[in-house]
Amino acid sequence: MIRINNIRLTLDESEDLLLEKIAKRCHTNPLNILNYKIVRKSIDARKDDIKIIYTLDVQTKKDKYLIKTRKLAQSDVMPYKYPIKGEKALKGRPTIIGAGPCGLFTALILAEMGYQPLIIERGKPVEIRIQDVENFWNHRILNLNSNVQFGEGGAGTFSDGKLTTQIKNVRCRKVLEEFIKFGAPDNILYKNKPHIGTDLLRNVIIEMRKEIERLGGTFRFNTKLIDLNIINNKLQSITVESLLDNTTEDIPTTVCVLALGHSARDTFKMLKDTPLKMEQKIFSMGIRIEHLQEWINSSQYGQYYPHPNLDVADYKLVYDAGDNRKVYSFCMCPGGYVVGASSESEKVATNGMSYYSRDGQNANSALLINITKEDLKSDDVLEGIYLQEKLESLAFDIAGKNYNAPIQRVEDFLNNVPTVEVGIVKPTYKPNVTMVNLRKYLPDDIATILSDAIVHFGKIIENFDHKDAIITGFETRSSSPIKIVRDSNFESNIKGIYPAGEGAGYAGGIMSAAVDGIQIAEKIVSEFLF
Repeated sequence: MIRINNIRLTLDESEDLLLEKIAKRCHTNPLNILNYKIVRKSIDARKDDIKIIYTLDVQTKKDKYLIKTRKLAQSDVMPYKYPIKGEKALKGRPTIIGAGPCGLFTALILAEMGYQPLIIERGKPVEIRIQDVENFWNHRILNLNSNVQFGEGGAGTFSDGKLTTQIKNVRCRKVLEEFIKFGAPDNILYKNKPHIGTDLLRNVIIEMRKEIERLGGTFRFNTKLIDLNIINNKLQSITVESLLDNTTEDIPTTVCVLALGHSARDTFKMLKDTPLKMEQKIFSMGIRIEHLQEWINSSQYGQYYPHPNLDVADYKLVYDAGDNRKVYSFCMCPGGYVVGASSESEKVATNGMSYYSRDGQNANSALLINITKEDLKSDDVLEGIYLQEKLESLAFDIAGKNYNAPIQRVEDFLNNVPTVEVGIVKPTYKPNVTMVNLRKYLPDDIATILSDAIVHFGKIIENFDHKDAIITGFETRSSSPIKIVRDSNFESNIKGIYPAGEGAGYAGGIMSAAVDGIQIAEKIVSEFLF
């Protein structure tokens, strides 16, 4: 097939015109075009002349001739290649700790290759987990093992379901194709900024689990890893605890993938007492900010807003404050909601979430500031966790000790005064909010940098610094503050233990976590014969 780049349509032109434009680019008759498919679709959002830009793979009657004479490129889309199985005997089933994107894709590849993985997940299946999350948002009943952070699908299940990533890896297409197979929309394969939405992602995860089980995999929900049993620097078994009846069990295994997620703090504390090598990792924390979505649309699209062929607008912003400090937007949720993401008693954490339609009134995003080595008070590998916990406890206390989140209008934040009433932007946080002076509780230098960043972003996105925009505290779970060290074969210093995904410090979102899981599975397959 031939790769055709930079085919442009106006907002009012139909995709039916693509065939004509392809033929013109190839200098051939449209009758010579056998078929084509969209590889990439994006928007050139320059306000004076917005265009929809396509990259296409085209099959013609004369592919080789056109490639040679018209100097056209050949398509570079290649099917996923499964690894060749190794020769070592595998003692016990391969075990995977965590059923987030990383754990699920590790399990899927292993199951497709016949290895019958055992997946240990402290939380509940997603269809039951939804009820626990709703109980927290609506009634403040927090289940410590089944919440926005813990349970089948991981933290990404209650997010925007964004599938964007900065990594360049051939496995990304495999991830998207599997999501589509399990019920995600086809357009995630070619949209420039694909997303599934939390509502669709839940069903995708259920279908994925069913396929893994059909292929011989087993899920153990409500089950928590409590120990690693190591002899001569090699894994022999793991000890798990049933959260239903508090019984413990040793499971023989010589291959264990630690796909823990970034919020398994009690597990990290347990691992600190094992020979497993861990180290501090630089991470970020900050706030959530909400605007009216129509402000973002109008600012990004100008005269073309509203237009039925335009998606709701998003943004990606960075502010360099100097002295090794940066503020950046993260997990931007167009038409979304700010939600409670707590997983520990008497602590408040926030997250952003949106449905596939992205039709909520507000846009929200985290504004994060990088945490430097100087911010950590000691060399303790858990120091980053302690800092997160401190800020989450503070948010719980100042908002009334009932899992409300503290909020403040941007104008009040900039002026360092308490908020007494909200304006035209209504906070969406669940369970509820308490109006405070958030700035008062932040270190002066951090508060100043965040204020300067908001004002700076207001020069880029109109109304970003609007007086009624809402700040919600705090965003602490953007990434893991810990790295579990692994070598070039993805194995830790303990033979048989494979640290993986976001919690281990090797991913930053659904896509990169899923890709990391695939790579781990490939390494296991290439070494062992089940």
